[in-house]
Amino acid sequence: MPDPTRIERITHAAATPEGENSTYVLPDSGLVVDPGPPGDPSWETVTAGLDAAGLPVDAVETVAVTHWHADHAGVAPRLAAAADAELVLHRADAPLVADYAAERERRLDRDARRLREWGAPEAVVSEVVDGDAPSPMPDECPVTAVEDGDAVAGLDAVHTPGHTAGHLALDAGDALLVGDAVLPTYTPNVGGSDTRLESALSTYLDTVDGLLDRFDGGDAVPDAYPGHGSTVDLPARIRTIRRHHAERVRDAVAALPPADDVDTTGRTPWAVAVDLFGEMAGVHAKMGAGEAAAHLSFAVGLGFAERVGETPARYVRRGAVPEPESVVDHP
Repeated sequence: MPDPTRIERITHAAATPEGENSTYVLPDSGLVVDPGPPGDPSWETVTAGLDAAGLPVDAVETVAVTHWHADHAGVAPRLAAAADAELVLHRADAPLVADYAAERERRLDRDARRLREWGAPEAVVSEVVDGDAPSPMPDECPVTAVEDGDAVAGLDAVHTPGHTAGHLALDAGDALLVGDAVLPTYTPNVGGSDTRLESALSTYLDTVDGLLDRFDGGDAVPDAYPGHGSTVDLPARIRTIRRHHAERVRDAVAALPPADDVDTTGRTPWAVAVDLFGEMAGVHAKMGAGEAAAHLSFAVGLGFAERVGETPARYVRRGAVPEPESVVDHP
């Protein structure tokens, strides 16, 4: 008897700091989730994995992508075209794949503006923008945009923003495909991974809280399948992630001068990021500065910091450095 929730995993060679990408195949639903990076090696990995899972390319009906990052979406247009399948992303992320070339230019302009707002040196801004090589993806391709609660090959679409504005999870009832919203060994970047988000950390924490609330009181938490690695213990990992962000907020606030220091003009997210992460280059500069900015903005919302400048943004500390327990309550 067909099992519409049977899930097979295809493993890609490690190509990112998060480790090997995971593609998931639901053979009896004709669904492929996160086909992986662009290029022939990824294509060969996916097609061989599909054959092994019993879903050859010409039987694929739906290609779903959890978010627009190339390590997840890169080969998706090629697979959808070869299979004559529907390519699906959340509405907020869909344009970055559907209109890749134009949206890439807009993204680079936006990234540069954000880096300047965060106080990054102009040489760093230029390095990030100039070093952002185009992915071998089509300039345009057909994409179906979905919203929270829509059906995707029989699974429920769950909007899980934070890592990106349109991050998408898929709920199969006894299984949850979480993309990069919850990873087994890394905390997904917030702030630099999608510079469209104004309140990246609070948005992300609302997302992980929502994932827990979705199954609160149920008989069992479903198996969670992340975009890197294999399954993840969702409640335990989310508690660890929340603790991590509470500690990072504390460390970011500790790097700020006190508000009553008459000689200070405050510190930029870039300066705080250098304290937290050391010297940064390339995409790591954007990720690090974005992380610092997201945590400082969150600290402002809690009253632990105050923004005293616009471009570049500058912050000062309000009161004592907070303990992690006072930053984020654990579920």
